[in-house]
Amino acid sequence: MSVTADILESWRRPRAVMRRLLGQPRSEPFAFSLLVTGLILLFVSLTPFLAREAYLKPDQPLPQRLLAAALAMAATVPVWYLLAAVGHVVVWAMGGKGSFYGGRLALFWALVAAAPAVLTSGMVRGMVGGVGSDVIGIIAAGVFVLFWILMLHEAERA
Repeated sequence: MSVTADILESWRRPRAVMRRLLGQPRSEPFAFSLLVTGLILLFVSLTPFLAREAYLKPDQPLPQRLLAAALAMAATVPVWYLLAAVGHVVVWAMGGKGSFYGGRLALFWALVAAAPAVLTSGMVRGMVGGVGSDVIGIIAAGVFVLFWILMLHEAERA
């Protein structure tokens, strides 16, 4: 299936999508591409806010802000791998039977699957700001964590 169809299906049946992803041949490039896709979507969600900030505070132009955000996203790659490993070890200690690869796949796919919520949060943050954007951001973070827990549970059942 296409990534967008899998994202939509993840909102209805996240465990089924995770089972299908785990059923594919093991591919580290595929897992890394999911991480990169998720980070690109996070970057895109930041652009309305960065554009608003550049308009309100023109001392730092938008291209500089965008470059800084892109470099910051790239710098977080090792942190995502570490977070996936920690998640796997915690679940393994509670009796999980999965692999580190499954833990990575669960985290990276949760990041991609939560994209609609994250993009909505970024749009609200860029257009409105204030408390409303904070609430939407908390909801988006909650969606991501919920997806990660469900998918990690499925990955560790193997």
